[in-house]
Amino acid sequence: QAEFAADLWQVYIGEGGPEYRDAVEFFRRTFLTDSLIRMLSGAIRRLSGQGGDPVVQLQTNFGGGKTHSMLALYHLFSGTPTSDLAGIESILKEIDIDTIPSLRPVVLVGNKISPGNPTTKPDGTVIRTLWGELAWQLGGQEAYKRLRADDEKATSPGDVLRELFNEYGPCLVLIDEWVAYARQLHDQSDLPGGSFETHFTFAQALTEAAKAAHNALLVVSLPASDVSGSPHVVADDIEVGGERGRAALDRLRNVVGRVESSWRPASAEESFEIVRRRLFEPLVERSQFVARDNTAKSFFDLYRTQHQEFPLECRDADYEKRLKAAYPIHPEVFDRLYMDWSTLIKFQRTRGVLRLMAAVIHSLWEKGDQNPMILPANIPIDDSRVQFELTRYLSDNWVPVIEKDVDGPNSLPLRIDGEVPNLGKFSACRRVARTVYLGSAPTAKDAANKGLEDRRVKLGCVMPGESPAVFGDALRRLSTAATYLYQDGVRYWYSTQPTVTKLAEDRAEQLKGDPDAVVSEIRKRVDEAKRQRGDFCGVHPMPLTSADVEDTPEARLVILGIEYPHIRETKSSALAAAKSILENRGNSPRLYRNALVFLAPDKTKMQDLDEAARRYLAWDSIVSEAEELDLTPFQLRQAKTQLETADKAVNVRLPETFQWLIVPVQETPQSEIDWQISRLSGQDALAVRAAKKLKNDALLLVQFAPTLLRLELDRIPLWRRSEDGQTNHVSIKQLAEDFARYIYLPRLRNASVLVESIREGLGLLTWTQDSFAYAEDYDEELGRYRGLRVGQRVSISEDNPVGFLVKPEAAIKQHKIERAAMEKAVEAGEVVPSEKVIDAEGQPVTTTIEIPPRIAPEESGPKRFHGSVTLDPTRVGRDAGRIADEVISHLVGLVGSKVAVTLEIEADITPGTPENIVRVVTENCRTLKFSDAGFEKE
Repeated sequence: QAEFAADLWQVYIGEGGPEYRDAVEFFRRTFLTDSLIRMLSGAIRRLSGQGGDPVVQLQTNFGGGKTHSMLALYHLFSGTPTSDLAGIESILKEIDIDTIPSLRPVVLVGNKISPGNPTTKPDGTVIRTLWGELAWQLGGQEAYKRLRADDEKATSPGDVLRELFNEYGPCLVLIDEWVAYARQLHDQSDLPGGSFETHFTFAQALTEAAKAAHNALLVVSLPASDVSGSPHVVADDIEVGGERGRAALDRLRNVVGRVESSWRPASAEESFEIVRRRLFEPLVERSQFVARDNTAKSFFDLYRTQHQEFPLECRDADYEKRLKAAYPIHPEVFDRLYMDWSTLIKFQRTRGVLRLMAAVIHSLWEKGDQNPMILPANIPIDDSRVQFELTRYLSDNWVPVIEKDVDGPNSLPLRIDGEVPNLGKFSACRRVARTVYLGSAPTAKDAANKGLEDRRVKLGCVMPGESPAVFGDALRRLSTAATYLYQDGVRYWYSTQPTVTKLAEDRAEQLKGDPDAVVSEIRKRVDEAKRQRGDFCGVHPMPLTSADVEDTPEARLVILGIEYPHIRETKSSALAAAKSILENRGNSPRLYRNALVFLAPDKTKMQDLDEAARRYLAWDSIVSEAEELDLTPFQLRQAKTQLETADKAVNVRLPETFQWLIVPVQETPQSEIDWQISRLSGQDALAVRAAKKLKNDALLLVQFAPTLLRLELDRIPLWRRSEDGQTNHVSIKQLAEDFARYIYLPRLRNASVLVESIREGLGLLTWTQDSFAYAEDYDEELGRYRGLRVGQRVSISEDNPVGFLVKPEAAIKQHKIERAAMEKAVEAGEVVPSEKVIDAEGQPVTTTIEIPPRIAPEESGPKRFHGSVTLDPTRVGRDAGRIADEVISHLVGLVGSKVAVTLEIEADITPGTPENIVRVVTENCRTLKFSDAGFEKE
């Protein structure tokens, strides 16, 4: 990896790799950033005598490109034809200069020159100081003689430097690692290289000389400073060199800064091209550009069409340009490396990016990776070389974290991917873990800027054609199970400290030894669910015995305990428990069997519910013991969040587990009781969901059509036999008992459903064919119905229904007999016996109606009726209903009556009727079979 560390001194002495030593190869691999172009343009102008800055300071942190920029200057003025140097011809054209002056640059590298050990040159010249080295490189022994005395006495040469620059110009002086040289000097003049103070006097003289000379350029590289107000980042003490080095840096910046020209390192976008040129061959074929553009478009289309899943900037058109500029590396990789990893001083910015990506690309190439771009999710952290680059700069030990929760052979993400096919198909958990690690490890200790948002995690994972939801699910699963993965709202990050998740895992595991606690929690949840009864009159949650299920006629749901699970197409313990409860209540036979239905848990889903309940209990205990556990505020927030998540998980698992609806059914009174079993779906409350299913399948009726009641009365039949052997009636109370007890009858919610059906049936105009008559009582001795009513609604109590339902033919027969007897008695003027009643002493008495013999019998009542009424056109339905109940029903109920009802409509529409209304009304009149209808214009 050392090939990415440029060394100016090695190039100066003719050593190093060809990519640094050879000027042509160097410029072929170098991307000329805006800042580098400005610096080279200024240098050409300055050394050509056409202006330009005399002093340039290169200041950034380790790996920021300082030495690389100096090498560009060195090679530019090394005498190589500019036509062979990539990008230089365009610079010359831009500044309108044809040729570059040839010169031999002066190279001073502070960590290669010793202030305490003089060096002897090939011509025998002994050099002691930095200015002595500068003079000798500039003009050999002759130039050195001009300041030999200052070199031997270690005193600043002063204005001699300006004279040398003018005499040997044009001059290019490159000083690298100057701080490394200056920090070795003492306050005393005991070193050949001079004292600390003398050196900075030389520095000032050097910058002033460069400024005063005709065509001299001084370029100095300094580490980034922590001076207040500086735009540069804080330097690393390794590069600066502790307190002495920082003092030297401050003094040099004060001196050089007075005449320096500004310079900045490469931007993130420029870094794309820098890294790409160093690691990949350039795109030259048209097909390569087409492939790049198609890939960028595919990713951008994904981000635009599903913009809610990704960061906001991804939907901007500029992001597609970034995709093309960074290809084949995804911009998110560069963003994480330059924005997060470059905050680590040891990472050395672009140099660190090059080292890491070289290892990544080599590993992916070895594995034959075919992905269209290199995303954070593709970084092979399981490769030892890549892992080394991603851990060597971090202060804490991250290897155990990687092995357990990120990308180890036995890591949690790999295990989850193996267990969940939908995730394993995409290696979703592994890719999510890699992305979160890349984006969070370097900022794990930064309290204000930890981790990645969930949208940015998806940005680092999802390829075109894949669903972001899959990776959202993977992130959720990881966050609930990982030991070192933290979550705060929508942000996720890894840390070297275990989360409370680990504690929760341990406690959940311990609860396997306490099944009673889990059963108690599930029982509590089921018990809470009974508050939402749906259309049931009652719910019995997990009864311990059949005696706990009441024997009442109202429809109720029995939720069987988890010890009675059901498995499809087997004689399960759930069926046995349901049968036992249906047949008996404790030691007594059960009467109201048609009131019960059963809900049973699924055996295969019980494990999921058990796990969810254990996880909830674990988090609940952690939140309850927050003080004893000494949880930090963040850990407490995390525990509460996880508790809420676990609570929701149990509520989701509950209906998934209690999914088997078991209903007793019987076709006829003679057939055996069978069981209809169906699987429920949805997330409604248990009873609500069961009631909906029963209603849809007509296995629980909350409304009962009177015509269907009449069918059941005749089908079974339910009419009861009287003492005279006739089966013409049944008491309403008995009928309610029948429907609650016998499984071969429809299952009614309660007696109110039956009573309402009877009320509607008594009011039907077609009662003779479709329903029944009503009697308040039946006289067995006389064989006569008392209070017989037909064709009209009757008020019947729902709590204590009394009276009888009578077959229509029996009611009609009694009416005919009584009417004939009445007419005969009236004609003869005889006493007409009335109803038999009981006197106060309990003895039967007869009441009579005396008709005077001299008074002729009255004629029969009116033969016809007619009536008309004006209805409120806005409430026709309401008014017509009242008229039908209070007028028409009485007339229709008369034997032999023929009733016709005609509805006449007259509308006077002054403004005129819109065409669409005309069309709708005309069509509806035709559909409703109006005998005459139409619009008129006048």
